[in-house]
Amino acid sequence: MVSSMARASALALSVVAGLTATACSTARQEHVFEGRTMGTTYTVKVVAEPLRSAARRAIANAIEAALDDVNSKMSAYIESSELNAFNRHRSEEPFPLSPETLQVLLVSKRVHRASLGAFDPTVGPLVDLWGFGSQPAAADLPTDEQIEALLPHLGFDKLELDLESGTARKLDPDVSFDLSAVAKGFAVDKTAEALAGLGYPSTMVELGGEVRAMGANAAGNPWRIAVERPGISSPIPQQIVPLSELSLATSGDYRNFFERDDRRYSHTIDPRTGRPVQHSLALASVLDRTCARADAWATAMMVLGPEEGWNLAVERDLAVLLVIYTDDGLVERMTPSFQAFLDRAID
Repeated sequence: MVSSMARASALALSVVAGLTATACSTARQEHVFEGRTMGTTYTVKVVAEPLRSAARRAIANAIEAALDDVNSKMSAYIESSELNAFNRHRSEEPFPLSPETLQVLLVSKRVHRASLGAFDPTVGPLVDLWGFGSQPAAADLPTDEQIEALLPHLGFDKLELDLESGTARKLDPDVSFDLSAVAKGFAVDKTAEALAGLGYPSTMVELGGEVRAMGANAAGNPWRIAVERPGISSPIPQQIVPLSELSLATSGDYRNFFERDDRRYSHTIDPRTGRPVQHSLALASVLDRTCARADAWATAMMVLGPEEGWNLAVERDLAVLLVIYTDDGLVERMTPSFQAFLDRAID
């Protein structure tokens, strides 16, 4: 799993620039809205005819409201967030949560089970222990004893959800949750839905590298999203993905790490071992209808690695792009579902 700040820096997704407005003042064009939230940046493009200032304000307000709502509920860095209140709840008694937080916990629980425990938002204490959280890495590496002390309090199976009563219950009072590896994707979904509710069905929402594309761009074509090549200082597309009514999330493992005694320690922590992953997967991009699920699965792939991740993605018919380090350079590998999607898009 990945810490919230590390995850923002590890993501390797960029948006290919759309067409600019034409000289015709009534032409549909892409109106761009940008800002910062959740420790990263966002870019939103809305296809519409020229907007009056009141309409632009309404769109900007809807974007900010959707993002702020998710952040205020699920941030691990906002002390007053709903999630932190739940983390401070050291009890096995049911705790009331908003429908939005419960929905994200439900997505997390499902991906946790489907990924055989690779996706696990309870791994935050280990991320902190390895120096990838809010505090820098310590001079000394964590000891086996420190890691083993935390492992019993990990596991999303230690959470019970009751959607009917709107509550969550910890089976271990000491378990805590960090939803940064799924909340950004959920915030993208909520923003796209908010804009559709305002009457803008053609939008592209990108937050920290997670993207949801609805409708078409100003030219009437699918949005073109670029997955950037890992490890290159200047952005170079690894793959161009045409998107419409779909989401694409990418997790990378090449921008946030430290080296100690000639060994590289990744910010991606395997919750099953309590240690940084040791494999050759550079990045994983996942297509899904919702950005929340794509976000969670991209993280799961980075934990599982190029072989275990590939096998599980094929078994579950997931649309996944993997980019792998080899002695001969980067190698790209697509699951049949991802390749079939690109083939259909090209046709």
